[in-house]
Amino acid sequence: MVDVDGVVVQVPDGRRWDADLEADLGIPAQVLQERFFAAHFHDIVHGRADLFERLEPVLAQIAPQVSARELVDYWFEKDGRLNHAMLDELSAWRAAGFPLHLATVQEHHRARHLWEALGLKERFDAIHYAAELGCAKPDPEFWAAVQRRTGFGAADLVLIDDSPRNVEGARAAGWSAVLWDGTEPLEAVLARAGLSLR
Repeated sequence: MVDVDGVVVQVPDGRRWDADLEADLGIPAQVLQERFFAAHFHDIVHGRADLFERLEPVLAQIAPQVSARELVDYWFEKDGRLNHAMLDELSAWRAAGFPLHLATVQEHHRARHLWEALGLKERFDAIHYAAELGCAKPDPEFWAAVQRRTGFGAADLVLIDDSPRNVEGARAAGWSAVLWDGTEPLEAVLARAGLSLR
């Protein structure tokens, strides 16, 4: 099980996707954070509300010159830089017979964008994401829901994630889990979970 943001997708130079949002689209990032993400994104990412239905009225108030489609396209493009080095390392494990799944906190539209437009469906066997499951990492129900969907037992699952909280949550659910920070080869990281390509 592989996390998306911070592992498969990385923002160049560690800059947030909205770092140039005000210069590019005239929307102050802090205002968008307060009026949209803080107020609505919990419901959206848990599958209780649609991204566009919540975003459109907020933009009408704070940036009527920008359509929801325009902002979402900008967001997904800026927050969609694939980590090709990591993907290449993962492909070696898949070729060796290890199934690869994504386990991620996403809403429906971005999950579809990642899976289809960015082509992750060609590199992974399945995607399991928060809006589809109705729960998010590190909630214990997230790990249980993924297990039910895949049919794998906890002892058969290994999480690669850049969040210590998620790693701890997966371990509490009986999974193996390793913290990914990009400083070591994937083979060395997974060796700590008892996995080997050999």
